[in-house]
Amino acid sequence: MTTEWYLDFVDADYRPSSDDLIALFRVEPARGISIAEAVGRIASESSIGTWTKLTTMTPEKRRLMAKAFFIRKPWVKVAYPVELFETGNMPQVLSSIAGNIFGMKAIKNLRLEDVSFPPALIKSFPGPQFGIEGIRKIFGVKDRPLTVTVPKPKLGMSSEEHAAAGYEAWLGGLDLLKDDENLSSQSFNQFERRARLSFKMRDKAEKETGEKKSYLINVTAETREMLRRANLVKKLGGEYVMVDILTAGWAAVQTLREECERLGLAIHAHRAFHAVFTRNRKHGMSMVVVAKVARLQGVDQIHVGTVVGKLESPKEEVLTLKEEITSDRVEESGEILPQDWCGIKPVFPVSSGGLHPGLVPEVMKLLGRDILIQAGGGVWGHPDGGRAGAMALRQAIEATLDGVPLTKYAESHRELKRALETWGYSRPR
Repeated sequence: MTTEWYLDFVDADYRPSSDDLIALFRVEPARGISIAEAVGRIASESSIGTWTKLTTMTPEKRRLMAKAFFIRKPWVKVAYPVELFETGNMPQVLSSIAGNIFGMKAIKNLRLEDVSFPPALIKSFPGPQFGIEGIRKIFGVKDRPLTVTVPKPKLGMSSEEHAAAGYEAWLGGLDLLKDDENLSSQSFNQFERRARLSFKMRDKAEKETGEKKSYLINVTAETREMLRRANLVKKLGGEYVMVDILTAGWAAVQTLREECERLGLAIHAHRAFHAVFTRNRKHGMSMVVVAKVARLQGVDQIHVGTVVGKLESPKEEVLTLKEEITSDRVEESGEILPQDWCGIKPVFPVSSGGLHPGLVPEVMKLLGRDILIQAGGGVWGHPDGGRAGAMALRQAIEATLDGVPLTKYAESHRELKRALETWGYSRPR
């Protein structure tokens, strides 16, 4: 009887409505469980079902059953009536489609690969306030990647040292200084002091270079404290806040997005924590889903990987992430569901993790010009210091834009030459 009940949630003849949310799962049943029963259990547990038939079930309630309508082992598509979800409430949406189902004994492995959100849900979220075009307008830069660096060592610097490092990077030609994901307000580098000193040095660098500069300062904390920090950033003349979206939580991100709308601040999203559940290709949730949720929630920039850097980031995934966060519409292809973004602005992709000047041509060939290139060790490990490292990174971008091989460009640019002597074209491991 139980198995028959689960099979009620499987319907190969069901044709999804344009109002349905569609989830693509990779499913591996436990021993002794058929794929059909496993899929039925997923659709049941994530919508209106439970482990047995119910005397309280009525035809009207059955209308809200999720339907597993596509099974090509191990791939399964499940359609959810939009009425199952509270609009504008991402925690509730994810508690449904990425909740209890991952703990069921009948499932050996389960991975949420993609989600196609219906218009009613898409339009209930704000999306980015600035997007790519708005961010470029802040800097007055139209045709090259923007550049970012994190002072190294990433923890242990005093507020004074951190601000001084930012000044060196800005003078070297970089656009943005960025906090590391685990730098917030420690005793050796307190948030408010770091902010005041860094923005003071930012202003100085702008006057000396004639270029717009900014600072991605990490406001991640308890939600009310995040709002207080965002207000301080605005008071000091900042354009951005940075937040660790996954450790802060989607509700906190939504609250911060609302406050940043009022303050006119852009949001830089760091994806720290994602690999806890995205790296296993058989179980968990994909980074594609994380990135799509982040776009809906309204971040302006998010890390997508490099392929060539120190972090695990397959080429296919990196390209998919870029497409999902920058396109107006995504067509169905393989393990990617179709998605109409209904006018939601695009998010600026950030390529980071083990980059240095020698890798710039590969990154730009892969991701194009509409990216932020972030180098930490690839700036601060330069043998002539951080300012020279920043200059080398800009020179590598200029050479690539001009179609000049780095070795040729380095003949007349000492900073790039020294960087290539140090790292060459190596890929960190």
